[in-house]
Amino acid sequence: MARQIKLPGTLAKRAAHFALAKNAHDITIIDLRKIKNAFADYFVICSCDSDTHVRAVSAAVQEGMHDLGHRPFHVEGEQAGQWVLIDFADIVVHVFHKHSRTYYNLERLWGDGKIEKVTE
Repeated sequence: MARQIKLPGTLAKRAAHFALAKNAHDITIIDLRKIKNAFADYFVICSCDSDTHVRAVSAAVQEGMHDLGHRPFHVEGEQAGQWVLIDFADIVVHVFHKHSRTYYNLERLWGDGKIEKVTE
């Protein structure tokens, strides 16, 4: 196991790159630290093209984070494959089917946070 990363911002970027490695797209990190009553420091949001893809990206993020010494406190939505929420306390990873992401539009809901697009 690798040395555990403690900084939430660094951890959010690692989670984003685990998703990117499984071909997730439209990856966004939202810094929520300056938003009053936000329940996490960061959201990592990504899109997938199918329910199978959603589950594969979710599994890759969980495995990669586990290798870094972090296990989720809660995972929700894996069976349906439309929106998997992976709660690591300081960061919450949202793996969306592209249609569900459009519907819920978390970037609009949490638009007061600093939004960073993740590419390579």
